[in-house]
Amino acid sequence: QVQLVESGGGLVTPGGSLRLSCAASGRTSSTYRMGWFRQAPGKEREFVAHITWNGGSTYYTDSVKGRFTISKDNAKNTVYLQMNSLNSEDTAVYYCAADPLGSGWLFWGQGTQVTVSS
Repeated sequence: QVQLVESGGGLVTPGGSLRLSCAASGRTSSTYRMGWFRQAPGKEREFVAHITWNGGSTYYTDSVKGRFTISKDNAKNTVYLQMNSLNSEDTAVYYCAADPLGSGWLFWGQGTQVTVSS
């Protein structure tokens, strides 16, 4: 089991920045990758970015490339999502997820709200 707790969401004006954190606990040492997803009102949950726990390979959805950066601190068992140049389309609940075996996102956090509005 892996427990995930997100933090760092909030209200930001267009063009602003936020950094989300995801603290992982439990059986994290063997986790293959960690990721961020988001769900906007009335829309399905969508993938944002992932990072492999060992090696740190990253992948982003096209809409956030060049604006968002996913990173990790293995010593703290924490994954971050630095979000820059935010716009209204980034408004969503952001979820952290863990894929322990490389076969699917099995564990999810409770989500943190990000609202981009003037």
